[in-house]
Amino acid sequence: MEISPVPISTCSKENQQIYQEWFDCADTDGDGRITGSDAIKFFALSNLPRPDLKQVWAIADSKRQGFLGFGEFITAMQLVSLAQAGQSITQDLLSSESAAVDLVNLRPPTMTGLDALLAKKKRSPKTNESDSNGSSHSQPSPAAGWFSSKSSKKISLSSVTSIVDGLKKLYIQKLKPLEVTYRFNDFVSPSLTNSDFDAKPMVMLLGQYSTGKTTFIKHLLKSSYPGAHIGPEPTTDRFVVVMSGPDERSIPGNTVAVQADMPFSGLTTFGTAFLSKFQCSQMPHPLLEHFTFVDTPGVLSGEKQRTQRAYDFTGVTSWFAAKCDLILLLFDPHKLDVSDEFKRVISSLRGHDDKIRVVLNKADQVDTQQLMRVYGALMWSLGKVINTPEVMRVYIGSFNDKPVNEAATGPIGKELFEKEQEDLLSDLKDVPKKACDRRINEFVKRARAAKIHAYIISHLRKEMPAMMGKAKTQQRLIDNLEDEFAKVQREFHLPPGDFPNAEHFRETLSGYNIDKFEKLKPKMIQAVDDMLGYDIPDLLKNFRNPYD
Repeated sequence: MEISPVPISTCSKENQQIYQEWFDCADTDGDGRITGSDAIKFFALSNLPRPDLKQVWAIADSKRQGFLGFGEFITAMQLVSLAQAGQSITQDLLSSESAAVDLVNLRPPTMTGLDALLAKKKRSPKTNESDSNGSSHSQPSPAAGWFSSKSSKKISLSSVTSIVDGLKKLYIQKLKPLEVTYRFNDFVSPSLTNSDFDAKPMVMLLGQYSTGKTTFIKHLLKSSYPGAHIGPEPTTDRFVVVMSGPDERSIPGNTVAVQADMPFSGLTTFGTAFLSKFQCSQMPHPLLEHFTFVDTPGVLSGEKQRTQRAYDFTGVTSWFAAKCDLILLLFDPHKLDVSDEFKRVISSLRGHDDKIRVVLNKADQVDTQQLMRVYGALMWSLGKVINTPEVMRVYIGSFNDKPVNEAATGPIGKELFEKEQEDLLSDLKDVPKKACDRRINEFVKRARAAKIHAYIISHLRKEMPAMMGKAKTQQRLIDNLEDEFAKVQREFHLPPGDFPNAEHFRETLSGYNIDKFEKLKPKMIQAVDDMLGYDIPDLLKNFRNPYD
């Protein structure tokens, strides 16, 4: 079944050249982006009513980034043209399924006074050269230098041209100093880099071997990816990131981890044993322009799970879970048991429950009566692992290239599978649209975690004696970490559910001298509170739909 990404503009080369000239004219900053203020001035030339322009912006900026690139600008212009022709503006108007509109031959819209603007632009000296894709070479994104150690200047809000740029700025100025001071990167998560903010949304697939994880990706891509192996035995023995690239190739894990333009540098903490079991598969594909898939080794059971992993499988899974936008747990009707390793993996997803979807794959291998029993058994197994009173959504289907086995399922089963698969694919289609919201969500979650971490570290530091008995006191604090967490929670009125896992924290803490940590710095805490209370809401307000 085909999955359509966010609508991609298609138009003739002649129209692309026209739109490129218009784009350069509308882009007043010359940074390859049309911001809300740029759009208000330029789109006004269409003489469309404000409600129509509001809808045009909402569809073109479906990812809620707060700006339009060249592709989104073409989408906006096509919508303006259709609106001028009397069409009502809807999300489906430009979809590939809609045969009502010939996008390739659609004439550009009428823009009153544009010729005068273009003539004025040509008379003024050029400040930048743009390539055929509309990306500007003259000046990089204002965020490009923020992660440089030499960058010490404060960046004004006017230099921020998108929500993601704003988050980068806030991270460098307000959150990162707190993380560095209290060693948040050693205990919880490595410091963020430019590529962490700019990465495409990721979808991770987890499950026991032979539940159809690799086949699921192949089903969506309609082709195999480099290095994919499919079979009834455990075949995928490594973490494979499937992402867009100019040609088909596999990149070894050690190489991927040191590339600055990829968000995987944090994986170096898991050592060479893991990196030798990690690779990136690149291939040109329209779907991979919007997603990156993470294929994982099948979760083992029995003696294998205790003896054959040379790296922290659960830790790696947890690292990817924090980066991913969607996590699919795959089961099949013949593998419903949750092994010890799988239980640990699911437990490591704590805090990411909103990203998890459960897929009962290969469901056409059993008849309707058996499927009902299998579904009940799966819900019972999940209920023992995921300690929440709410029932998780389980999608039922058969995600492969073969037609549904109607002989086993009957016509009712086939109809059910098709509806369930449509629901799951709709969920996947929403991932790129919600990517910016997810990024904000993860950023706020990280800021809260960093604040609590600072409170814990400074509290432990305060408990240490000035002179004698440091070693004894440190051991007592480490042994009674849960009690110390409770003291911090009561003192600062913090939610108990936001505190880290005590066992993991204890393990990391034992490698440090607590008396070497910093005391509490209220100004740093206040800066993060201001960021959460004022800066982020202001950022969202500045980059919402300009016609609201």
